[in-house]
Amino acid sequence: MRPRPPVKGRGIVSGTGLIVTCLAATFAALVFSLWPYTDRPGTGPDVLSAQTLRTSYGPLSALDQDFLVKVRLAGLWELPAGQQARAKGTAPAVRTAGRHLVEGHRFLDERVRGVAARLNLALPDEPSDQQKQWLETLDEAQGAEYDRQFANILRLAHGRVFSVVAQVRASTRNSLVRDLADDANTTVLDHIKVLEATGYVDFDAVARDLATGSTPPTAAPASPTAPVPAPDPAFTLPPPAFRPPPEQ
Repeated sequence: MRPRPPVKGRGIVSGTGLIVTCLAATFAALVFSLWPYTDRPGTGPDVLSAQTLRTSYGPLSALDQDFLVKVRLAGLWELPAGQQARAKGTAPAVRTAGRHLVEGHRFLDERVRGVAARLNLALPDEPSDQQKQWLETLDEAQGAEYDRQFANILRLAHGRVFSVVAQVRASTRNSLVRDLADDANTTVLDHIKVLEATGYVDFDAVARDLATGSTPPTAAPASPTAPVPAPDPAFTLPPPAFRPPPEQ
């Protein structure tokens, strides 16, 4: 039997072979285009998202950016609230808490503005509308009612930001944000403790409002028989966890 002659169009140049070759080439091109990113540290899909900024100090995530804004906003209203408490508080413990807020937020505000400048990130210049309302509430309060409002409003605000600090510190890949989170953790915890030392904090109301995300409560009047303890005289501001080196 004579062998059959080859059929024209079969082999690599046939229609089916040509399609397979094109598909393989397309796949190889896709793999090659993705390889430079997937093989580099710190360039996962989230880093390449539109909300993450590339910086020389590491990726700056959306959570990192929100943290920097929150630290700045905290200073814009808690620093004047602390100054007010030093002059308006009727209990020595409240005036002491005011001093801690002033010193702590002066330090943090300087830190966050320095970090934002190095990261080329814009920060707000005035408190939020909610924070302005809190300041107005404190402006209107007088006497022991002021002391209660100050302790509870500021304690709830610090409780909210404390959880944000922990989340940022655990997840950030930016070295500047990491150092700032260390300082914020130390400062916010100090403020929480000194506010609680006033004896005015309603822990049930704080826990309830933190769980529901509502606005800070108006504290109920304290029992006339309940003493208001003063902070331990040895209770001083702890040193910040990190201080930036002086500029060269």
